[in-house]
Amino acid sequence: MGKRQKAPDGEAMSELELAAQQALAAADGDAVVALLNVLARCARLEGELALSRGAASNGFSRGWHKACS
Repeated sequence: MGKRQKAPDGEAMSELELAAQQALAAADGDAVVALLNVLARCARLEGELALSRGAASNGFSRGWHKACS
């Protein structure tokens, strides 16, 4: 992470780079706004994951929640 990824053969850019370009475009080219949007979305997803930890037992998740903490 932190470096540009090499695009797969036949593709102009990697999937992550394309997502970054889309995030910048959605923020009208403002990198700070794009980063804030990504961080806010990440925080919401982390909140949803925390809720799922409480709702699903360790046995049901086969230890996945414990392994990802």
